[in-house]
Amino acid sequence: MTVSEIVPFDKKRSRVYLDGEYAFLLYRGELRDYHIEQGTELSEDVYGEIMHEVLPKRAKLRAMHLLQKQDYTERKLREKLNDGCYPESCIDEAVEYVKSFHYIDDRRYATDYVQYYMDLRSRNRIETDLMKKGISRELIQEILTERYEEADPQIEVKQVQELLRKKHYDPENCELKEKQKLMAFLYRRGFSQDVIHRALSLDITPD
Repeated sequence: MTVSEIVPFDKKRSRVYLDGEYAFLLYRGELRDYHIEQGTELSEDVYGEIMHEVLPKRAKLRAMHLLQKQDYTERKLREKLNDGCYPESCIDEAVEYVKSFHYIDDRRYATDYVQYYMDLRSRNRIETDLMKKGISRELIQEILTERYEEADPQIEVKQVQELLRKKHYDPENCELKEKQKLMAFLYRRGFSQDVIHRALSLDITPD
């Protein structure tokens, strides 16, 4: 394998290209230690040590560091590691490593997310948010069904009512155009037409 190019990535690290294709990201000290220079040949032994020892260990440590700060779904953790320019095989190994300790668990993440936000956001909004985080629709639907079966059946209606209070909605004096604007606002928050109409038909004045 020929080191076809070495491109600085930041002050400490550089991208290494082998035979014209990106291979990995190394610190400058590692480039010196492994005698990696543009135009030189990289032995199979050195390549194997970098790909199977140096970078997997670094990717695992990076994954652990990220998870110490906050929870991630598997997809989001993969994206963060990819941003660090780790080879795909090293990302796979790091993800499997943290999964073996249950440091990432999409079911647990989604369950906690639903439990936290179900009093604050519409069901549709929660589903959309979780899908953006890379959790499967099937798993989301399963957890939503479980949680909403146990919840107050009027939970979304009450959320809409609270939003209407904050908007100072007055059903007796609200003009049609203003009412339509409020409905559009609620649609954007993910509430269904049925929930919105039920909330609008109820008395929302404070006790």
